[in-house]
Amino acid sequence: MPLLFLYVLFTYTLLCMNHAERYWRKAGLLPYHTILLFVIFIMNQLLRTVSYIFISYLIVISFSLQAYETAKPWQLKTQDGQLISLAQYKNKPVILHFWATWCPYCKKIQPTLVELQKKYQEQGVELISISFKEDEGTLPQDEINSRGYSFITAVMGEEVAELYDVRGTPTTFFINRKHEIIFKTSSSNKADPRLELALKEIIKI
Repeated sequence: MPLLFLYVLFTYTLLCMNHAERYWRKAGLLPYHTILLFVIFIMNQLLRTVSYIFISYLIVISFSLQAYETAKPWQLKTQDGQLISLAQYKNKPVILHFWATWCPYCKKIQPTLVELQKKYQEQGVELISISFKEDEGTLPQDEINSRGYSFITAVMGEEVAELYDVRGTPTTFFINRKHEIIFKTSSSNKADPRLELALKEIIKI
């Protein structure tokens, strides 16, 4: 409860600072109050930073308090007919991304997932995807390659999507080395801080 109070206080103060800045500008009091506005700007940025750190702390705490569900085993085929399964990634942190070629939000979030995988690839992070609900004749791996990515996608993943209770695209799972699901999200927000925080959790030994 104290943490929640602090968060509300920081948020309220931040809104007040923004309101004060707009007021001074509308009142035509610049440049006489430039110093005051500069101080407001600094405090604004400081409060944003504190709020970000605080929210990040709450997210990390929520990760540590959860009882994790074990990722269910699955096996599918790639576009060229090769078998791919979760078991192939034993003892590896996995970003499991459910997507479709027609989904604009998938296209929006994929650069961030690729960036995160590359950033933590030395810790063994793997990015694999499962395409589902595609039109007949669609070539998902070709679409991935045309976007400049090299990660593997399984195809015709409707049954696995149902197994993982995926309701829409994109849906992304962060799975640790024990194949426990640490985090599930349908966010396409590239700036979502939970994505990297979840990734930092799954690389823990």
